Amino acid sequence: DVQLQASGGGLVQAGGSLRLSCAASGFAFEDYAVGWFRRAPGKDSEGVSCVSNTFGETYYADSVKGRFTISSDNAKNTLYLQMNSLKPEDTAVYYCAVDYTNRYHPRCVSADMDYWGKGTLVTVSS
Repeated sequence: DVQLQASGGGLVQAGGSLRLSCAASGFAFEDYAVGWFRRAPGKDSEGVSCVSNTFGETYYADSVKGRFTISSDNAKNTLYLQMNSLKPEDTAVYYCAVDYTNRYHPRCVSADMDYWGKGTLVTVSS
């Protein structure tokens, strides 16, 4: 069974940092694109950042460029999201997901993702 388990969320003050982790199992992690999405209260899901574990191509939403960094450790089957300079508008539940189709050039859109993990809550106070 495919499993994706996100962790690392919490409460942080604006300007602070958090690192999210996503432990993956049940599929060949190094062969696919994986990514982070978030859903804030009252808003639609947003593709935050995705990476092709095969090709190395990354995608970042404009709202997080220069502040967030996505990385993968294929040996550990783990995806990370380093979040710096956090803002209150980054408050959301963050999810990790895998895209089986766009393995080289991930579009980082919810409809493309095949499996999702349970989310981890990030709260940024002002």
